[in-house]
Amino acid sequence: MVLTSILDRSLNIKLFSVRLLCISVGVFVATGQASEADLAQVIEEHWQWTLEQYPERRLEYGDRSGNDQWTDMSPEAFQRRYQEGGRFIQRLERIEPATLNADNQINRAMLLRQLRDDRTEYEDGLYLIALDMRSGPQHRHSMIDTLPMETEQDLEDWLARLRHLPEQLAQYQALLQRGITEQRLQAQIVMSRVPAQLQGLLQHDSVDSPFYRAFTDLPTSIDAATQARLRSEAREAIEARINPSLQNLLHFIESEYLPAARPPGIGALPGGKQVYTRLAQYFTTTDLTPDEIHEIGLREVARIRGEMEGVIKSVGFDGDIAAFNTYLRTDPQFYYDTPEALLEGYQAVSKRLDPGLVKLFGKLPRAPYGVRPIPDEEAPDTTTAYYMRPAIDGSRPGWYYVNLYQPEVRPKFEMEVLSVHESVPGHHLQIALAQEMTGLPEFRRNGGFTAFIEGWGLYSERLGYDMGLYTDPYSRYGQLVYDMWRAVRLVVDTGIHYFGWSRERAIDYFLANAAKSEADIVNEIDRYIGWPGQALAYKIGQLKMLELRGEAELALGSRFDIRAFHDHLLGAGALPLDILEERMDQWLTAQLAAAEL
Repeated sequence: MVLTSILDRSLNIKLFSVRLLCISVGVFVATGQASEADLAQVIEEHWQWTLEQYPERRLEYGDRSGNDQWTDMSPEAFQRRYQEGGRFIQRLERIEPATLNADNQINRAMLLRQLRDDRTEYEDGLYLIALDMRSGPQHRHSMIDTLPMETEQDLEDWLARLRHLPEQLAQYQALLQRGITEQRLQAQIVMSRVPAQLQGLLQHDSVDSPFYRAFTDLPTSIDAATQARLRSEAREAIEARINPSLQNLLHFIESEYLPAARPPGIGALPGGKQVYTRLAQYFTTTDLTPDEIHEIGLREVARIRGEMEGVIKSVGFDGDIAAFNTYLRTDPQFYYDTPEALLEGYQAVSKRLDPGLVKLFGKLPRAPYGVRPIPDEEAPDTTTAYYMRPAIDGSRPGWYYVNLYQPEVRPKFEMEVLSVHESVPGHHLQIALAQEMTGLPEFRRNGGFTAFIEGWGLYSERLGYDMGLYTDPYSRYGQLVYDMWRAVRLVVDTGIHYFGWSRERAIDYFLANAAKSEADIVNEIDRYIGWPGQALAYKIGQLKMLELRGEAELALGSRFDIRAFHDHLLGAGALPLDILEERMDQWLTAQLAAAEL
Protein backbone atom coordinates (compact mmCIF):
# COMPACT_ATOMS: atom_id res chain seq x y z
CA MET A 1 0.00 0.00 0.00
CA VAL A 2 2.87 2.36 0.69
CA LEU A 3 4.32 1.84 -2.79
CA THR A 4 0.99 2.47 -4.49
CA SER A 5 0.41 5.76 -2.64
CA ILE A 6 3.85 7.07 -3.60
CA LEU A 7 3.54 6.24 -7.27
CA ASP A 8 0.14 7.94 -7.46
CA ARG A 9 1.42 11.33 -6.28
CA SER A 10 1.65 14.32 -8.56
CA LEU A 11 4.79 15.32 -10.45
CA ASN A 12 5.42 18.41 -8.32
CA ILE A 13 6.63 16.19 -5.49
CA LYS A 14 8.46 13.78 -7.77
CA LEU A 15 11.88 14.03 -6.12
CA PHE A 16 10.42 13.57 -2.67
CA SER A 17 8.48 10.59 -3.98
CA VAL A 18 11.55 8.93 -5.46
CA ARG A 19 13.43 9.40 -2.21
CA LEU A 20 10.52 8.00 -0.19
CA LEU A 21 10.10 5.15 -2.64
CA CYS A 22 13.70 4.06 -2.19
CA ILE A 23 13.31 4.14 1.58
CA SER A 24 10.06 2.21 1.41
CA VAL A 25 11.47 -0.46 -0.89
CA GLY A 26 14.41 -0.89 1.41
CA VAL A 27 12.12 -1.27 4.41
CA PHE A 28 9.92 -3.69 2.46
CA VAL A 29 12.86 -5.87 1.44
CA ALA A 30 14.30 -5.87 4.94
CA THR A 31 10.91 -6.68 6.43
CA GLY A 32 10.35 -9.41 3.86
CA GLN A 33 13.71 -10.99 4.61
CA ALA A 34 12.99 -10.90 8.31
CA SER A 35 9.55 -12.40 7.80
CA GLU A 36 10.92 -15.21 5.63
CA ALA A 37 13.47 -16.03 8.32
CA ASP A 38 10.88 -15.84 11.10
CA LEU A 39 8.55 -18.17 9.22
CA ALA A 40 11.34 -20.66 8.51
CA GLN A 41 12.19 -20.69 12.20
CA VAL A 42 8.57 -21.28 13.29
CA ILE A 43 8.12 -24.06 10.73
CA GLU A 44 11.33 -25.81 11.78
CA GLU A 45 10.61 -25.48 15.51
CA HIS A 46 7.09 -26.76 15.00
CA TRP A 47 8.39 -29.74 13.04
CA GLN A 48 10.91 -30.66 15.73
CA TRP A 49 8.15 -30.25 18.31
CA THR A 50 5.96 -32.62 16.25
CA LEU A 51 8.66 -35.30 16.19
CA GLU A 52 9.11 -34.87 19.94
CA GLN A 53 5.37 -35.23 20.58
CA TYR A 54 4.86 -38.17 18.22
CA PRO A 55 7.99 -40.36 18.45
CA GLU A 56 6.54 -43.00 16.13
CA ARG A 57 6.97 -40.57 13.22
CA ARG A 58 10.75 -40.29 13.59
CA LEU A 59 11.34 -43.64 11.93
CA GLU A 60 9.99 -42.22 8.66
CA TYR A 61 13.18 -40.14 8.54
CA GLY A 62 15.57 -42.91 9.45
CA ASP A 63 15.68 -41.85 13.11
CA ARG A 64 15.23 -44.84 15.42
CA SER A 65 15.44 -42.79 18.62
CA GLY A 66 11.68 -43.03 19.14
CA ASN A 67 11.33 -46.76 18.52
CA ASP A 68 11.14 -47.55 22.24
CA GLN A 69 8.45 -44.90 22.96
CA TRP A 70 4.72 -44.36 22.54
CA THR A 71 2.99 -41.04 22.03
CA ASP A 72 1.77 -39.63 25.33
CA MET A 73 -2.02 -40.00 25.16
CA SER A 74 -2.81 -38.69 28.63
CA PRO A 75 -5.42 -35.93 29.03
CA GLU A 76 -2.66 -33.73 30.41
CA ALA A 77 -0.59 -34.21 27.24
CA PHE A 78 -3.51 -33.14 25.06
CA GLN A 79 -3.98 -30.01 27.14
CA ARG A 80 -0.26 -29.21 26.94
CA ARG A 81 -0.25 -29.65 23.14
CA TYR A 82 -3.28 -27.37 22.92
CA GLN A 83 -1.46 -24.63 24.79
CA GLU A 84 1.80 -25.05 22.90
CA GLY A 85 -0.05 -25.12 19.58
CA GLY A 86 -1.66 -21.81 20.54
CA ARG A 87 1.76 -20.24 20.96
CA PHE A 88 2.78 -21.37 17.46
CA ILE A 89 -0.41 -19.76 16.13
CA GLN A 90 0.44 -16.47 17.82
CA ARG A 91 3.89 -16.46 16.25
CA LEU A 92 2.51 -17.18 12.78
CA GLU A 93 -0.16 -14.50 13.11
CA ARG A 94 2.53 -11.89 13.81
CA ILE A 95 4.05 -12.57 10.36
CA GLU A 96 2.37 -10.41 7.70
CA PRO A 97 1.52 -12.58 4.64
CA ALA A 98 2.22 -9.70 2.22
CA THR A 99 5.89 -9.74 3.25
CA LEU A 100 6.31 -13.37 2.16
CA ASN A 101 6.95 -14.88 -1.25
CA ALA A 102 4.18 -16.95 -2.85
CA ASP A 103 5.47 -20.32 -1.64
CA ASN A 104 5.85 -19.13 1.93
CA GLN A 105 2.39 -17.58 1.91
CA ILE A 106 1.09 -21.10 1.23
CA ASN A 107 3.35 -22.57 3.94
CA ARG A 108 2.11 -20.06 6.50
CA ALA A 109 -1.54 -20.50 5.54
CA MET A 110 -1.35 -24.30 5.65
CA LEU A 111 0.45 -24.52 8.98
CA LEU A 112 -1.96 -21.99 10.49
CA ARG A 113 -4.89 -24.00 9.18
CA GLN A 114 -3.49 -27.21 10.61
CA LEU A 115 -2.86 -25.67 14.03
CA ARG A 116 -6.28 -24.00 14.18
CA ASP A 117 -7.97 -27.26 13.17
CA ASP A 118 -6.11 -29.07 15.95
CA ARG A 119 -7.22 -26.41 18.39
CA THR A 120 -10.86 -26.67 17.34
CA GLU A 121 -10.73 -30.47 17.63
CA TYR A 122 -9.53 -30.13 21.21
CA GLU A 123 -12.12 -27.48 22.09
CA ASP A 124 -14.87 -29.69 20.67
CA GLY A 125 -13.66 -32.54 22.89
CA LEU A 126 -13.11 -34.90 19.96
CA TYR A 127 -9.83 -36.17 21.40
CA LEU A 128 -11.95 -37.91 24.03
CA ILE A 129 -13.55 -40.11 21.35
CA ALA A 130 -10.26 -41.92 21.47
CA LEU A 131 -10.70 -45.23 19.66
CA ASP A 132 -12.95 -47.38 17.52
CA MET A 133 -12.87 -50.78 15.89
CA ARG A 134 -10.37 -49.62 13.24
CA SER A 135 -7.93 -47.62 15.36
CA GLY A 136 -6.65 -47.71 18.89
CA PRO A 137 -4.11 -49.50 21.10
CA GLN A 138 -5.68 -52.89 20.35
CA HIS A 139 -4.04 -52.63 16.91
CA ARG A 140 -0.56 -51.62 18.10
CA HIS A 141 0.80 -55.07 17.21
CA SER A 142 0.38 -54.22 13.50
CA MET A 143 3.39 -51.88 13.82
CA ILE A 144 5.60 -54.96 13.63
CA ASP A 145 5.01 -54.92 9.87
CA THR A 146 6.60 -51.47 9.52
CA LEU A 147 9.30 -51.50 12.20
CA PRO A 148 12.86 -52.68 11.56
CA MET A 149 13.51 -55.97 13.35
CA GLU A 150 17.07 -56.51 12.19
CA THR A 151 19.27 -56.04 15.27
CA GLU A 152 19.26 -56.79 18.95
CA GLN A 153 18.56 -53.09 19.62
CA ASP A 154 15.47 -53.21 17.36
CA LEU A 155 14.10 -56.07 19.44
CA GLU A 156 15.02 -54.33 22.69
CA ASP A 157 13.11 -51.25 21.47
CA TRP A 158 10.00 -53.34 20.77
CA LEU A 159 10.37 -54.96 24.21
CA ALA A 160 10.47 -51.49 25.78
CA ARG A 161 7.27 -50.59 23.96
CA LEU A 162 5.61 -53.79 25.13
CA ARG A 163 6.55 -53.01 28.73
CA HIS A 164 5.10 -49.49 28.42
CA LEU A 165 1.96 -50.46 26.53
CA PRO A 166 -0.05 -50.86 29.78
CA GLU A 167 0.62 -47.17 30.50
CA GLN A 168 -0.82 -46.20 27.14
CA LEU A 169 -3.81 -48.50 27.62
CA ALA A 170 -4.48 -46.73 30.92
CA GLN A 171 -4.23 -43.35 29.15
CA TYR A 172 -6.82 -44.40 26.58
CA GLN A 173 -9.10 -45.56 29.38
CA ALA A 174 -8.70 -42.18 31.10
CA LEU A 175 -9.70 -40.40 27.87
CA LEU A 176 -12.76 -42.60 27.47
CA GLN A 177 -13.69 -42.07 31.12
CA ARG A 178 -13.51 -38.31 30.72
CA GLY A 179 -15.54 -38.67 27.53
CA ILE A 180 -18.36 -40.22 29.55
CA THR A 181 -18.26 -37.30 31.97
CA GLU A 182 -18.16 -34.63 29.24
CA GLN A 183 -20.59 -36.42 26.89
CA ARG A 184 -18.07 -36.88 24.13
CA LEU A 185 -18.70 -40.53 23.33
CA GLN A 186 -18.16 -42.95 20.50
CA ALA A 187 -21.20 -44.70 19.02
CA GLN A 188 -22.32 -47.85 20.77
CA ILE A 189 -22.48 -49.87 17.53
CA VAL A 190 -18.86 -49.02 16.80
CA MET A 191 -17.58 -49.73 20.29
CA SER A 192 -19.50 -52.99 20.45
CA ARG A 193 -16.90 -54.45 18.08
CA VAL A 194 -13.94 -53.58 20.30
CA PRO A 195 -14.47 -56.15 23.10
CA ALA A 196 -14.16 -59.02 20.62
CA GLN A 197 -10.92 -57.51 19.34
CA LEU A 198 -9.54 -57.28 22.86
CA GLN A 199 -10.75 -60.76 23.69
CA GLY A 200 -9.06 -62.05 20.56
CA LEU A 201 -5.74 -60.73 21.85
CA LEU A 202 -6.27 -62.36 25.24
CA GLN A 203 -7.22 -65.83 24.11
CA HIS A 204 -3.73 -66.63 22.82
CA ASP A 205 -0.85 -68.12 24.73
CA SER A 206 1.88 -65.52 24.97
CA VAL A 207 3.89 -67.11 22.12
CA ASP A 208 0.81 -66.92 19.86
CA SER A 209 0.01 -63.31 20.75
CA PRO A 210 0.24 -60.87 17.84
CA PHE A 211 2.51 -58.76 20.06
CA TYR A 212 5.00 -61.65 20.20
CA ARG A 213 5.23 -62.06 16.43
CA ALA A 214 8.45 -60.05 16.24
CA PHE A 215 10.23 -62.74 18.27
CA THR A 216 9.14 -65.78 16.25
CA ASP A 217 11.89 -65.67 13.62
CA LEU A 218 14.80 -63.72 15.00
CA PRO A 219 17.79 -62.64 12.88
CA THR A 220 20.58 -65.20 12.79
CA SER A 221 23.03 -62.42 13.67
CA ILE A 222 21.66 -62.55 17.25
CA ASP A 223 23.25 -65.34 19.27
CA ALA A 224 21.17 -68.15 20.74
CA ALA A 225 21.47 -67.02 24.36
CA THR A 226 20.31 -63.50 23.51
CA GLN A 227 17.45 -64.88 21.45
CA ALA A 228 16.30 -66.98 24.40
CA ARG A 229 16.48 -63.97 26.72
CA LEU A 230 14.52 -61.73 24.37
CA ARG A 231 11.81 -64.33 23.93
CA SER A 232 11.56 -64.94 27.64
CA GLU A 233 11.26 -61.23 28.41
CA ALA A 234 8.66 -60.80 25.67
CA ARG A 235 6.53 -63.62 27.09
CA GLU A 236 6.78 -62.12 30.54
CA ALA A 237 5.78 -58.63 29.28
CA ILE A 238 2.72 -60.07 27.53
CA GLU A 239 1.63 -62.36 30.36
CA ALA A 240 2.37 -60.12 33.34
CA ARG A 241 1.77 -56.65 31.92
CA ILE A 242 -0.09 -56.45 28.63
CA ASN A 243 -2.76 -59.09 29.10
CA PRO A 244 -3.91 -57.83 32.54
CA SER A 245 -4.09 -54.28 31.14
CA LEU A 246 -6.07 -55.46 28.10
CA GLN A 247 -8.41 -57.27 30.50
CA ASN A 248 -8.90 -54.06 32.51
CA LEU A 249 -9.73 -52.08 29.36
CA LEU A 250 -12.09 -54.82 28.19
CA HIS A 251 -13.93 -54.78 31.52
CA PHE A 252 -14.20 -50.98 31.48
CA ILE A 253 -15.60 -50.88 27.95
CA GLU A 254 -18.15 -53.60 28.62
CA SER A 255 -19.28 -52.44 32.05
CA GLU A 256 -19.04 -48.63 31.84
CA TYR A 257 -18.47 -47.32 28.33
CA LEU A 258 -20.90 -49.33 26.23
CA PRO A 259 -23.90 -48.56 28.46
CA ALA A 260 -23.12 -44.83 28.13
CA ALA A 261 -22.21 -44.79 24.43
CA ARG A 262 -24.20 -42.68 21.98
CA PRO A 263 -26.56 -43.55 19.12
CA PRO A 264 -24.98 -43.64 15.63
CA GLY A 265 -24.96 -39.91 14.86
CA ILE A 266 -22.62 -37.47 16.57
CA GLY A 267 -25.48 -35.00 16.28
CA ALA A 268 -27.04 -36.79 19.25
CA LEU A 269 -24.40 -35.33 21.58
CA PRO A 270 -24.69 -31.84 23.13
CA GLY A 271 -23.78 -29.37 20.40
CA GLY A 272 -23.26 -32.33 18.09
CA LYS A 273 -24.75 -30.77 14.97
CA GLN A 274 -22.44 -27.78 15.25
CA VAL A 275 -19.49 -30.12 15.80
CA TYR A 276 -20.46 -32.09 12.69
CA THR A 277 -20.76 -28.91 10.63
CA ARG A 278 -17.19 -28.01 11.62
CA LEU A 279 -16.02 -31.55 10.82
CA ALA A 280 -17.66 -31.40 7.38
CA GLN A 281 -15.83 -28.16 6.62
CA TYR A 282 -12.57 -29.50 8.04
CA PHE A 283 -12.57 -32.68 5.96
CA THR A 284 -13.72 -31.02 2.73
CA THR A 285 -11.65 -27.82 3.23
CA THR A 286 -14.72 -25.88 2.04
CA ASP A 287 -17.51 -23.78 3.53
CA LEU A 288 -20.16 -26.27 2.41
CA THR A 289 -22.89 -26.97 4.94
CA PRO A 290 -24.21 -30.48 5.68
CA ASP A 291 -27.44 -29.55 3.84
CA GLU A 292 -25.48 -28.54 0.73
CA ILE A 293 -23.32 -31.66 0.85
CA HIS A 294 -26.39 -33.86 1.23
CA GLU A 295 -27.94 -32.30 -1.88
CA ILE A 296 -24.71 -32.74 -3.87
CA GLY A 297 -24.78 -36.40 -2.89
CA LEU A 298 -28.36 -36.87 -4.03
CA ARG A 299 -27.56 -35.29 -7.41
CA GLU A 300 -24.50 -37.45 -7.90
CA VAL A 301 -26.40 -40.62 -6.96
CA ALA A 302 -29.04 -39.81 -9.58
CA ARG A 303 -26.42 -39.07 -12.26
CA ILE A 304 -24.42 -42.25 -11.64
CA ARG A 305 -27.59 -44.38 -11.58
CA GLY A 306 -28.24 -43.22 -15.13
CA GLU A 307 -24.81 -44.43 -16.24
CA MET A 308 -25.30 -47.73 -14.43
CA GLU A 309 -28.57 -48.31 -16.22
CA GLY A 310 -26.71 -47.87 -19.51
CA VAL A 311 -24.24 -50.63 -18.61
CA ILE A 312 -27.04 -52.93 -17.45
CA LYS A 313 -28.79 -52.45 -20.77
CA SER A 314 -25.55 -53.14 -22.69
CA VAL A 315 -25.13 -56.61 -21.13
CA GLY A 316 -28.75 -57.54 -21.84
CA PHE A 317 -29.77 -58.05 -18.22
CA ASP A 318 -33.53 -58.25 -17.70
CA GLY A 319 -34.16 -56.33 -14.49
CA ASP A 320 -33.58 -53.09 -12.62
CA ILE A 321 -30.50 -51.88 -10.74
CA ALA A 322 -31.51 -53.61 -7.52
CA ALA A 323 -31.90 -56.94 -9.32
CA PHE A 324 -28.60 -56.48 -11.18
CA ASN A 325 -26.80 -55.63 -7.92
CA THR A 326 -28.24 -58.76 -6.31
CA TYR A 327 -27.04 -60.79 -9.29
CA LEU A 328 -23.53 -59.34 -8.92
CA ARG A 329 -23.50 -59.99 -5.16
CA THR A 330 -24.60 -63.60 -5.44
CA ASP A 331 -23.28 -65.15 -8.67
CA PRO A 332 -20.10 -67.19 -7.93
CA GLN A 333 -18.52 -66.27 -11.30
CA PHE A 334 -17.70 -62.82 -9.89
CA TYR A 335 -15.69 -64.13 -6.91
CA TYR A 336 -12.56 -66.09 -6.13
CA ASP A 337 -12.81 -69.28 -4.10
CA THR A 338 -9.78 -68.82 -1.85
CA PRO A 339 -7.82 -65.99 -0.24
CA GLU A 340 -4.72 -67.12 -2.12
CA ALA A 341 -6.43 -66.82 -5.51
CA LEU A 342 -7.82 -63.41 -4.53
CA LEU A 343 -4.34 -62.14 -3.61
CA GLU A 344 -2.92 -63.41 -6.90
CA GLY A 345 -5.73 -61.59 -8.71
CA TYR A 346 -4.84 -58.30 -7.02
CA GLN A 347 -1.16 -58.78 -7.80
CA ALA A 348 -1.95 -59.47 -11.47
CA VAL A 349 -4.05 -56.30 -11.73
CA SER A 350 -1.33 -54.19 -10.13
CA LYS A 351 1.25 -55.36 -12.68
CA ARG A 352 -0.91 -53.97 -15.48
CA LEU A 353 -1.08 -50.44 -14.08
CA ASP A 354 2.41 -48.98 -14.48
CA PRO A 355 2.65 -49.04 -18.32
CA GLY A 356 -0.34 -46.70 -18.68
CA LEU A 357 1.09 -43.95 -16.47
CA VAL A 358 3.44 -42.39 -19.01
CA LYS A 359 0.49 -41.15 -21.07
CA LEU A 360 -0.86 -39.19 -18.12
CA PHE A 361 2.15 -37.97 -16.13
CA GLY A 362 5.43 -36.32 -16.97
CA LYS A 363 6.89 -37.10 -13.55
CA LEU A 364 6.61 -40.42 -11.72
CA PRO A 365 7.81 -41.32 -8.20
CA ARG A 366 10.95 -43.33 -7.57
CA ALA A 367 9.54 -45.21 -4.57
CA PRO A 368 8.14 -48.67 -5.37
CA TYR A 369 5.03 -50.25 -3.89
CA GLY A 370 3.82 -53.79 -3.28
CA VAL A 371 0.61 -55.68 -2.52
CA ARG A 372 0.05 -57.27 0.89
CA PRO A 373 -2.86 -58.94 2.71
CA ILE A 374 -4.47 -57.03 5.59
CA PRO A 375 -3.46 -58.86 8.80
CA ASP A 376 -5.93 -61.56 9.83
CA GLU A 377 -6.55 -59.87 13.19
CA GLU A 378 -7.82 -56.69 11.49
CA ALA A 379 -9.51 -58.03 8.37
CA PRO A 380 -13.02 -58.81 9.71
CA ASP A 381 -13.53 -55.27 11.00
CA THR A 382 -11.91 -53.18 8.30
CA THR A 383 -12.64 -52.12 4.75
CA THR A 384 -11.76 -53.67 1.39
CA ALA A 385 -8.27 -52.19 1.15
CA TYR A 386 -5.99 -49.41 2.33
CA TYR A 387 -2.62 -47.90 1.48
CA MET A 388 0.44 -47.39 3.69
CA ARG A 389 2.85 -44.72 2.53
CA PRO A 390 6.58 -45.46 2.05
CA ALA A 391 9.16 -44.34 4.55
CA ILE A 392 10.59 -40.92 3.75
CA ASP A 393 14.15 -42.27 3.97
CA GLY A 394 13.44 -45.01 1.41
CA SER A 395 13.81 -47.84 3.91
CA ARG A 396 10.26 -49.12 3.30
CA PRO A 397 8.19 -49.17 0.09
CA GLY A 398 4.56 -48.19 -0.12
CA TRP A 399 2.14 -51.01 0.59
CA TYR A 400 -1.28 -51.62 -0.92
CA TYR A 401 -3.11 -53.76 1.66
CA VAL A 402 -6.03 -55.89 0.43
CA ASN A 403 -8.68 -57.65 2.47
CA LEU A 404 -8.71 -61.42 1.86
CA TYR A 405 -11.25 -62.21 4.59
CA GLN A 406 -14.26 -63.98 3.09
CA PRO A 407 -13.17 -63.94 -0.58
CA GLU A 408 -16.70 -64.87 -1.53
CA VAL A 409 -17.73 -61.25 -0.84
CA ARG A 410 -14.79 -59.57 -2.68
CA PRO A 411 -15.96 -59.17 -6.30
CA LYS A 412 -13.57 -59.41 -9.24
CA PHE A 413 -15.24 -56.51 -11.03
CA GLU A 414 -14.04 -54.00 -8.42
CA MET A 415 -10.39 -55.07 -8.39
CA GLU A 416 -9.22 -52.73 -11.18
CA VAL A 417 -10.88 -49.62 -9.81
CA LEU A 418 -9.79 -50.38 -6.25
CA SER A 419 -6.18 -50.93 -7.33
CA VAL A 420 -6.11 -47.69 -9.32
CA HIS A 421 -7.35 -45.79 -6.25
CA GLU A 422 -5.01 -47.31 -3.66
CA SER A 423 -1.81 -47.71 -5.69
CA VAL A 424 -1.20 -45.94 -9.03
CA PRO A 425 -2.14 -43.42 -10.23
CA GLY A 426 -3.96 -42.99 -6.91
CA HIS A 427 -2.50 -42.88 -3.42
CA HIS A 428 0.95 -44.27 -4.04
CA LEU A 429 1.76 -42.02 -6.96
CA GLN A 430 0.46 -38.86 -5.28
CA ILE A 431 1.92 -39.49 -1.81
CA ALA A 432 5.29 -40.79 -3.01
CA LEU A 433 5.67 -37.79 -5.33
CA ALA A 434 4.94 -35.43 -2.43
CA GLN A 435 7.50 -37.18 -0.23
CA GLU A 436 10.15 -36.87 -2.93
CA MET A 437 9.68 -33.13 -3.47
CA THR A 438 12.51 -30.81 -2.57
CA GLY A 439 11.93 -27.33 -1.20
CA LEU A 440 8.77 -28.20 0.71
CA PRO A 441 8.67 -28.14 4.52
CA GLU A 442 8.44 -31.59 6.07
CA PHE A 443 4.90 -31.02 7.33
CA ARG A 444 3.81 -30.70 3.70
CA ARG A 445 5.92 -33.51 2.25
CA ASN A 446 4.58 -36.08 4.68
CA GLY A 447 1.13 -34.68 5.41
CA GLY A 448 -1.75 -33.04 3.67
CA PHE A 449 -5.49 -32.67 3.50
CA THR A 450 -7.96 -35.51 3.16
CA ALA A 451 -10.03 -33.73 0.50
CA PHE A 452 -6.97 -33.60 -1.75
CA ILE A 453 -5.53 -37.05 -0.95
CA GLU A 454 -8.80 -38.95 -1.16
CA GLY A 455 -10.20 -36.66 -3.83
CA TRP A 456 -7.17 -37.52 -5.96
CA GLY A 457 -7.69 -41.23 -5.30
CA LEU A 458 -11.28 -41.00 -6.52
CA TYR A 459 -10.34 -38.75 -9.45
CA SER A 460 -7.73 -41.36 -10.40
CA GLU A 461 -10.37 -44.05 -10.72
CA ARG A 462 -11.63 -42.39 -13.91
CA LEU A 463 -8.09 -42.31 -15.28
CA GLY A 464 -8.37 -46.08 -15.56
CA TYR A 465 -10.13 -45.54 -18.88
CA ASP A 466 -7.08 -43.67 -20.21
CA MET A 467 -4.89 -46.55 -19.00
CA GLY A 468 -6.76 -49.20 -20.97
CA LEU A 469 -8.74 -50.60 -18.02
CA TYR A 470 -12.48 -51.25 -17.64
CA THR A 471 -12.75 -52.91 -21.08
CA ASP A 472 -15.13 -55.49 -19.61
CA PRO A 473 -18.64 -54.06 -19.01
CA TYR A 474 -18.63 -55.53 -15.50
CA SER A 475 -15.37 -53.75 -14.68
CA ARG A 476 -16.91 -50.55 -16.06
CA TYR A 477 -19.84 -51.17 -13.77
CA GLY A 478 -17.31 -51.67 -10.96
CA GLN A 479 -15.91 -48.20 -11.64
CA LEU A 480 -19.44 -46.79 -11.45
CA VAL A 481 -20.08 -48.76 -8.25
CA TYR A 482 -17.06 -47.10 -6.69
CA ASP A 483 -18.11 -43.65 -7.87
CA MET A 484 -21.60 -44.35 -6.53
CA TRP A 485 -20.09 -45.58 -3.27
CA ARG A 486 -18.51 -42.15 -2.68
CA ALA A 487 -21.66 -40.31 -3.75
CA VAL A 488 -23.69 -42.42 -1.33
CA ARG A 489 -21.25 -41.40 1.39
CA LEU A 490 -22.30 -37.77 1.06
CA VAL A 491 -25.91 -38.77 1.63
CA VAL A 492 -25.49 -41.30 4.44
CA ASP A 493 -22.75 -39.49 6.38
CA THR A 494 -24.78 -36.29 6.57
CA GLY A 495 -27.90 -38.40 7.05
CA ILE A 496 -26.50 -40.20 10.09
CA HIS A 497 -24.67 -37.36 11.79
CA TYR A 498 -26.80 -34.33 10.90
CA PHE A 499 -30.28 -35.50 9.94
CA GLY A 500 -30.61 -38.28 12.50
CA TRP A 501 -30.77 -41.30 10.19
CA SER A 502 -30.68 -44.71 11.82
CA ARG A 503 -27.92 -47.18 10.99
CA GLU A 504 -30.48 -49.42 9.29
CA ARG A 505 -31.73 -46.59 7.06
CA ALA A 506 -28.17 -45.81 5.99
CA ILE A 507 -27.45 -49.47 5.21
CA ASP A 508 -30.68 -49.80 3.23
CA TYR A 509 -29.89 -46.66 1.19
CA PHE A 510 -26.41 -48.01 0.43
CA LEU A 511 -27.76 -51.43 -0.57
CA ALA A 512 -30.33 -49.85 -2.87
CA ASN A 513 -27.74 -47.86 -4.80
CA ALA A 514 -24.45 -49.80 -4.90
CA ALA A 515 -23.46 -53.36 -5.79
CA LYS A 516 -20.98 -53.74 -2.96
CA SER A 517 -21.57 -56.76 -0.76
CA GLU A 518 -23.67 -56.38 2.35
CA ALA A 519 -20.67 -57.28 4.53
CA ASP A 520 -18.66 -54.44 2.98
CA ILE A 521 -21.57 -52.04 3.28
CA VAL A 522 -22.07 -52.76 6.98
CA ASN A 523 -18.35 -52.22 7.63
CA GLU A 524 -18.49 -49.00 5.63
CA ILE A 525 -21.49 -47.60 7.47
CA ASP A 526 -19.92 -48.43 10.82
CA ARG A 527 -16.75 -46.70 9.69
CA TYR A 528 -18.71 -43.53 8.86
CA ILE A 529 -20.44 -43.73 12.22
CA GLY A 530 -17.09 -43.94 13.99
CA TRP A 531 -15.37 -41.23 11.94
CA PRO A 532 -17.86 -38.38 11.36
CA GLY A 533 -17.22 -36.26 8.27
CA GLN A 534 -14.16 -38.07 6.89
CA ALA A 535 -16.19 -39.88 4.22
CA LEU A 536 -17.25 -36.53 2.71
CA ALA A 537 -13.74 -35.68 1.52
CA TYR A 538 -13.56 -38.13 -1.38
CA LYS A 539 -16.38 -36.98 -3.62
CA ILE A 540 -16.00 -33.27 -2.79
CA GLY A 541 -12.30 -33.42 -3.63
CA GLN A 542 -12.93 -35.38 -6.84
CA LEU A 543 -15.59 -32.94 -8.04
CA LYS A 544 -13.24 -29.98 -7.52
CA MET A 545 -10.45 -31.68 -9.50
CA LEU A 546 -12.83 -32.60 -12.31
CA GLU A 547 -14.07 -29.00 -12.35
CA LEU A 548 -10.52 -27.65 -12.61
CA ARG A 549 -9.68 -30.08 -15.41
CA GLY A 550 -12.87 -29.23 -17.28
CA GLU A 551 -12.12 -25.52 -17.11
CA ALA A 552 -8.58 -26.07 -18.40
CA GLU A 553 -9.72 -28.32 -21.24
CA LEU A 554 -12.35 -25.79 -22.30
CA ALA A 555 -9.99 -22.81 -22.14
CA LEU A 556 -7.00 -24.47 -23.81
CA GLY A 557 -8.77 -26.69 -26.33
CA SER A 558 -6.28 -28.62 -28.45
CA ARG A 559 -3.39 -27.07 -26.47
CA PHE A 560 -4.48 -28.84 -23.27
CA ASP A 561 -1.74 -31.23 -22.09
CA ILE A 562 -3.02 -33.76 -19.56
CA ARG A 563 0.52 -34.58 -18.42
CA ALA A 564 1.30 -30.93 -17.68
CA PHE A 565 -2.05 -30.51 -15.91
CA HIS A 566 -1.49 -33.51 -13.65
CA ASP A 567 2.13 -32.60 -12.91
CA HIS A 568 1.09 -29.13 -11.75
CA LEU A 569 -1.93 -30.42 -9.82
CA LEU A 570 0.35 -32.73 -7.85
CA GLY A 571 3.34 -30.41 -7.85
CA ALA A 572 2.87 -28.78 -4.45
CA GLY A 573 1.75 -31.71 -2.32
CA ALA A 574 -1.73 -32.19 -0.86
CA LEU A 575 -3.37 -28.75 -0.59
CA PRO A 576 -6.70 -27.47 0.75
CA LEU A 577 -9.14 -27.18 -2.14
CA ASP A 578 -9.30 -23.38 -2.05
CA ILE A 579 -5.51 -23.07 -2.30
CA LEU A 580 -5.47 -25.75 -4.99
CA GLU A 581 -8.02 -23.82 -7.04
CA GLU A 582 -5.99 -20.63 -6.80
CA ARG A 583 -2.81 -22.49 -7.81
CA MET A 584 -4.47 -24.11 -10.84
CA ASP A 585 -6.07 -20.81 -11.89
CA GLN A 586 -2.61 -19.23 -11.94
CA TRP A 587 -1.30 -22.16 -14.01
CA LEU A 588 -4.15 -21.82 -16.49
CA THR A 589 -3.56 -18.08 -16.82
CA ALA A 590 0.12 -18.73 -17.56
CA GLN A 591 -0.77 -21.41 -20.11
CA LEU A 592 -3.14 -19.06 -21.90
CA ALA A 593 -0.58 -16.28 -21.91
CA ALA A 594 2.09 -18.61 -23.34
CA ALA A 595 -0.30 -19.75 -26.07
CA GLU A 596 -0.77 -16.15 -27.22
CA LEU A 597 2.96 -15.52 -27.70
